[in-house]
Amino acid sequence: MGRRSSVLRLIPLLALVLACNARSTAAPPPGPPADPLPSWNDGPIKRRLIDYVVRTTTAGSPDFIPPDERLATFDNDGTLWPEKPMYIQEAFMLARIRRLAAADPALGKKQPYKAILAGDFSAVEQGGTKALMEIFATTSTGMTEEEFAREVAEFFTTAQHPTLHLPYTALAYRPMVELLALLRARGFQTWLCSGGGTDFMRVVSQTMYGIAREQVIGTSITTELVSREGRLSLLRKPALSGVLNDKAGKPVGIGLYVGRRPVFAAGNIRSGGDIEMLAYTQANRRPSFEIVIEHDDAVREFAYQEKNGETLAAARKNGWPVVSMKRDWKTIFGERVVAFPSSTVAPGPASPTAP
Repeated sequence: MGRRSSVLRLIPLLALVLACNARSTAAPPPGPPADPLPSWNDGPIKRRLIDYVVRTTTAGSPDFIPPDERLATFDNDGTLWPEKPMYIQEAFMLARIRRLAAADPALGKKQPYKAILAGDFSAVEQGGTKALMEIFATTSTGMTEEEFAREVAEFFTTAQHPTLHLPYTALAYRPMVELLALLRARGFQTWLCSGGGTDFMRVVSQTMYGIAREQVIGTSITTELVSREGRLSLLRKPALSGVLNDKAGKPVGIGLYVGRRPVFAAGNIRSGGDIEMLAYTQANRRPSFEIVIEHDDAVREFAYQEKNGETLAAARKNGWPVVSMKRDWKTIFGERVVAFPSSTVAPGPASPTAP
């Protein structure tokens, strides 16, 4: 009887040990999802972005978009990296002109090259597309695609922004890189759609934005198949291939390269170049989202507006959220590209849509 009573006295203690052991090995309760947009200030636009991504990618949601229709297009200059005091591709062309003029001084004595070397791009603007194409032909054609890619890569390896004093590769807008990563984590394809040169952007699109080179839509030039030292290559010719990928040309380029209408598009306030892409996206039968970046932070980046304000007027008319760099972004630049896992925004009920 004594032995039986001793065993009975051990039962509560054994139960306590087993319970403690069970608690120690059990998985902790899931916590709230990490902030997918840490470089964005909390506010209506951030909430609307996250809400849109969650409700369009959550099975059973009335706004669910099938994966093969989740297409997002982003402008580049002024939307993903700076465009002041000049476009980055213009800076590349300027660097090329300096090198060419050093090898051939006669080039630097002719216009518009003389003015460009003096830092005056007004001659190019006054000359319009013809002058720009002449400079483009001088600096970016007459070489194979591989040779051009090496020239661009060398530029990005050594060049710095003239006023921000950072390498160009450090000038991707961190909030937009986070947004791109969030979209991809939820099954969106992200495409670059810009008036800049296709082959120029392809050199850095993956490194800076996580956008595959195959998903870059830009202004392209004609090429010709040639044999160089027994190897077939594409030679860059001084003529546009198709239309300029700007304004009405952007939906044309999207139709040609993507073959579907986007459901998400991002542009900026500069020259009205993104209005047609944003409107084309909004006309999708699926729920869509369009944003416009406003450059209003003279301290951390630049502050400027369009001369006629047409993009801002279109945003107000169509209900496109306008992102203020000054108010909506905690930080603008960052050398480190943050990658987010697919579980960053947990599936579930949509968060309340901000007013």
